[in-house]
Amino acid sequence: MSEQRPVFLPRDGLQRLLDAMRQDGRRCVGPVERDGALTFETITKAGQLPTGVHDRQMPGTYQLEHDETPRCFAWANGPQAVKPLTFAPQETLWRVSRDDRGLHFEATPGEPQSVAVIGIRGCDLAALALQEQHFLGAEHIDPQFGARRDALFIVAVDCAYPADTCFCASTGDGPAVSRGFDIALSELDEGFLLRAGSVSGQAMIDSLGLEPPSKAQHQQVEDELAQAVSGQTRQLPAGNLRDAIFERQEHPHWAEVAERCLACGNCTAVCPSCFCSAYEARPSLDGEQSEQVRIWDSCFSFEHSNLHGHALRDDIRLRYRQWMTHKLAGWHDQFGRSGCTGCGRCITWCPVGIDLTEEVAALLEGEPA
Repeated sequence: MSEQRPVFLPRDGLQRLLDAMRQDGRRCVGPVERDGALTFETITKAGQLPTGVHDRQMPGTYQLEHDETPRCFAWANGPQAVKPLTFAPQETLWRVSRDDRGLHFEATPGEPQSVAVIGIRGCDLAALALQEQHFLGAEHIDPQFGARRDALFIVAVDCAYPADTCFCASTGDGPAVSRGFDIALSELDEGFLLRAGSVSGQAMIDSLGLEPPSKAQHQQVEDELAQAVSGQTRQLPAGNLRDAIFERQEHPHWAEVAERCLACGNCTAVCPSCFCSAYEARPSLDGEQSEQVRIWDSCFSFEHSNLHGHALRDDIRLRYRQWMTHKLAGWHDQFGRSGCTGCGRCITWCPVGIDLTEEVAALLEGEPA
């Protein structure tokens, strides 16, 4: 749809937006503060959003801080993105049962509940677009992912508070929201500028009966986003890194990173674009039925590269190389761009603080090895 002029929602009207999102039986999901982090959970009231909360992120460090700001999106991100709402961490794909007539197979896609999520950032929408290419753009479409994506209504938020670990400006995926949303918010102290990104988003905005923002409010949003860009100190090199990384498959820096990496898989778990999975058959104790279950997996796990009982990548050096090479190089062949959208979660949630941007810079120094 063509770009629509924004409207202004006063802060005390935020509940009206949440109520509109919950119409027609939608479950409303938003960020809440829990156990020292911001996680996406079911909400019904605007007061459940994290007012006055900021996040302080550094390599291997995540901490929430509080002040008197009235804003509820004054933070960069938490460990979750939109991924768990479309690509389930664990789900049953099909079941098989046995009786005296033989085996009976049953697909179990189910009917997902409609979900409206508020608080998603531009880097996460770019990652969602990559997952859509993977699950919906191939010859064999994933019905579970497709059903949940169709049932998802997204209210995204421009990010005016990038963390120290963010580098979305260098990947072209933020901090402003540009695509993949139904409604986008820009937050100011006194309220929100709303703009529509879909027909259903426009209909919801129209139902609220709002007026356009002032020129001063519009300018303040632009100024804060410009500051968010200039405030990012980390970056990935511009351009396609495919050939440069593939040429360095035997570079000694892979071994140096492996000495620090724990192969814990935290980076892939929090990455909004990773889609590795494993499959398990879970038979009942009586042997009369079984479920085929898909669960999130990681290319850092020893079992992930098993082929006929032999691990092709049996040391951490090879696993880290696989992850970075696939994410930053191989994805160009598969999806036409890098798999990294600059959210910085892999840096923050790495227990030993490995910084992807620093490792890329070290790898690219000098001639290919």
